[in-house]
Amino acid sequence: MADEGISGDRVLTSDLCCGVNALARLDRDVLERAGVKEVILLMGINDIGFSQLGGVPGTSPNTDVSAAQIIAGYQQIIAQAHAAGLKIFGATLTPFKGAGYYSDAGEAKREAVNNWIRTSGAFDGVIDFDAVVRDPSNPPMINPPFDSGDHLHPNDAGYQAMANAIPLRLLLGTR
Repeated sequence: MADEGISGDRVLTSDLCCGVNALARLDRDVLERAGVKEVILLMGINDIGFSQLGGVPGTSPNTDVSAAQIIAGYQQIIAQAHAAGLKIFGATLTPFKGAGYYSDAGEAKREAVNNWIRTSGAFDGVIDFDAVVRDPSNPPMINPPFDSGDHLHPNDAGYQAMANAIPLRLLLGTR
């Protein structure tokens, strides 16, 4: 198993602060790795959040990324994974209300992206991390027992709940 998560990572935009975007590093991080059979794609919240900041030093460019642009990026990643013979599973974007870069416009984008992940059929399966960690009484927020304190990243219990929510039948091909 390999984990290529990078703090501040984005699907579409590269920058000095947070590194190379997922589209540019897909070959290196996934497709060129020996033995890879499946990919779980959990990215996009930083594309949404950073696009709301408008010029924080070190995170440029802060392009106003739309849900459609993120989805188009996903479609490119899905196509490349499938062309390489890999299964790819879409993971819904987790809540971020209360995070430093939260906005209502960003929440609308997150909801649109999650709806597409859940309903498009483009992925080989869906892992609904949003449903696992959201606060049932306030869905745009992480459930307090799972919140690391920054309202963006889950704590250890949240990550454990996410790991427990991955249907192993998807990865084992037994659907």
